[in-house]
Amino acid sequence: MNALASPIASIRDALISAGCLRCRVLCGATSSVAIKTLLHGSSLGCNHAGELSGRSILLTTNDQLAAALALIELDGIASRIVICPPETTPEHFPSLIGKGSIDTVVSDYELPKYYSLTGLSQVRCGSTIRPVDDVHIDRRPTEWVLLSSGTTGAPKMIVHNLTSLVAPIKLATSPGEKLVWGTFYDIRRYGGLQVFLRAALGGGSLVLSGDTETTGEHLIRLSKQGVTHLSGTPSQWRRALMSPEAHRIDPSYIRLSGEIVDQAILNALRSFYPKAAVGHAFASTEAGVGFEVNDGLAGFPAAILNHDTSVEIKVCNDSLRIRSNRTASHYLDSRNGALVNGDGFVDTGDIVELRGDRYYFLGRRNGVINVGGLKVYPEEVEAVINRHPAVRMSVVRPRRNPITGSLVSADIMLKDASLAEQQSQVIKSEILEICQQSLAHHKIPVIIRYVNSVGVAATGKLSRHDA
Repeated sequence: MNALASPIASIRDALISAGCLRCRVLCGATSSVAIKTLLHGSSLGCNHAGELSGRSILLTTNDQLAAALALIELDGIASRIVICPPETTPEHFPSLIGKGSIDTVVSDYELPKYYSLTGLSQVRCGSTIRPVDDVHIDRRPTEWVLLSSGTTGAPKMIVHNLTSLVAPIKLATSPGEKLVWGTFYDIRRYGGLQVFLRAALGGGSLVLSGDTETTGEHLIRLSKQGVTHLSGTPSQWRRALMSPEAHRIDPSYIRLSGEIVDQAILNALRSFYPKAAVGHAFASTEAGVGFEVNDGLAGFPAAILNHDTSVEIKVCNDSLRIRSNRTASHYLDSRNGALVNGDGFVDTGDIVELRGDRYYFLGRRNGVINVGGLKVYPEEVEAVINRHPAVRMSVVRPRRNPITGSLVSADIMLKDASLAEQQSQVIKSEILEICQQSLAHHKIPVIIRYVNSVGVAATGKLSRHDA
């Protein structure tokens, strides 16, 4: 496989150029599709994809497989595709349609009649491929508009093109090893979309997660398909390791991203899957994929900042900043401000600290807990708590306090729930001792409680809210 040296016209054209489509499949929770059938077929409810040429499309589906098939068909044909993740609420649709200048909605479910009254065209999509006649279609650049997550208001609309999305990906040029990618992510968000594109353009198959299936059920399907490469957030991987079905898979490559990766989860994965290479990547929807770390350690080497590569990285006011051809071009709504600063860097808002020759992530600038005017990053405290061998997961939140404004509170899930009763005070004392050795006094949790589960949002990240 070779790195992409020049822009590709579309996903479909890249598939044709690469060949080697035999036995490659896209596997959904309830059905699968052979990729080669897309070359002479369609999943869209119209005569052929050419009817959507130049359209500005809102893609909203219940099923990930339907979304994947539609993306392959529409890329290089539509002028714009606004991709809605599953948690997009109907109340946001009018704003998305207006800001995106949408004229067509592609969906696998029946939309409310309101949308037909607005003059929008509606095209159904699905996970079934029907044969269609080959029709010559002139390819055009397609804008891929991704929606931000984790905000309470209307999502930001972040504009990429195929070139920026595939810049970090290697393109398959000839048959090679059998790759079967799997992901705990949803492909309608940036992290999952990267895995989808890696599988489609890198010569592999892809096993998608199901919205209603359990982690164990997903692991069983991954096993049946012979997954070789598997990607998810640290929280999703912790959930996977908790499952009795975790032993069913035997991946050769494990990838983490989307959250701060601490040493505890890296060690746990290496121990459970000793044959697998374990790596983690830094990426964001705005900045794209910044870099990958494959040395088995949390954080990243300071030397990455000085690498002469296509990705420029710097730290300014403790915040990581990135400039590259992987960066989104702009926000669709100018009221969201500039995506990049004057010198072309994206301020990721991720705060890092240099210790020796290595940078470590502390947390998000907008997620800081204010304890009497002093800053506490929840992720930094969680990484310390997770060092205790009895801890499976932890989530740190602010607890309101009339004197200091907030206090630090920690919910802890143990690997063995029975220990919460048998050795609760011993473990709590040991956790506090670890915190005292590694954290400033104001960062040490004042409240520690044991919980049976830790909430993980639809994005795959820990759920946080004030206590």
